[in-house]
Amino acid sequence: MTLELTSPAFRQGEAIPKQHTGDGRDVSPPLKWSAPPPGTQTLALLCEDPDAPRGTFSHWLVFNLPAAARALDEGVPREAALPDGSRQGANDFGTVGYAGPAPPPGKPHRYHFKLFALNQTLDPQAAATKPQLLKAMTGHILAESQLTGVYGR
Repeated sequence: MTLELTSPAFRQGEAIPKQHTGDGRDVSPPLKWSAPPPGTQTLALLCEDPDAPRGTFSHWLVFNLPAAARALDEGVPREAALPDGSRQGANDFGTVGYAGPAPPPGKPHRYHFKLFALNQTLDPQAAATKPQLLKAMTGHILAESQLTGVYGR
């Protein structure tokens, strides 16, 4: 079974609209996905910039999304705990929630939104940062999908 991740705001490989960047309103883009494979208990989402000057930079971590969820609305609140039971970790800016693209001037950067179907719920304490999230997901990924957008100044 294939897991597909899309956004009504931009298509694969296209520019991320300004409102979803540090130059605009800096609100998370709306995301949609297909049904995850059987056995999925929760979903996790990671947004990262592999073109950052100091190495891959995380912009958003969401985990324990309900398996029945099929979307994240635009402008997810920057809170550790969300009403549906999902959690947000700390991005590499040191804040909780989404922090949009804000690359230095030059060549546009790529932003990978990665969705993971997991066979378990993650411990909130074990997934507060990207390294902790990746460690907690090890051995529990049933499927994954990626949507890439670009943004430059």
